[in-house]
Amino acid sequence: MCSFRFMNGLAVCSRTVTQALCTRNLTKMTSEVYHLNPEERTKGLQDLQALGWIEIPARDAIYKEYKFKSFNQAFGFMTRVAMQSEKMNHHPEWFNVYNKVQITLTTHDCGKLTKKDLKLAMFIEKAAKE
Repeated sequence: MCSFRFMNGLAVCSRTVTQALCTRNLTKMTSEVYHLNPEERTKGLQDLQALGWIEIPARDAIYKEYKFKSFNQAFGFMTRVAMQSEKMNHHPEWFNVYNKVQITLTTHDCGKLTKKDLKLAMFIEKAAKE
């Protein structure tokens, strides 16, 4: 199934656009945007699953919920993650209620997990311990 995006006044299949973004070497994007090779993916997912991350195969994403002692701690954590996300130009999907933060990571440009997701997940783990 193909949804359409309008680009320069033309309807273009979003799948075609997504595939082009993920397979071309775009000068403004780092090499981390590329899909993971099977070995990198297996190793990265194993490492993150050992830390409590859950794979969401239907979205090719990973998910984890964090619980803090207070809203202030949760908000501080989210602030640290937001600052790093801006530096990486890679942003999580998240949901916060009081002391809980739910995070889903995937690379939206590609619709798949990439090295950026694994790198951000490892940063998130460190930020949760601060």
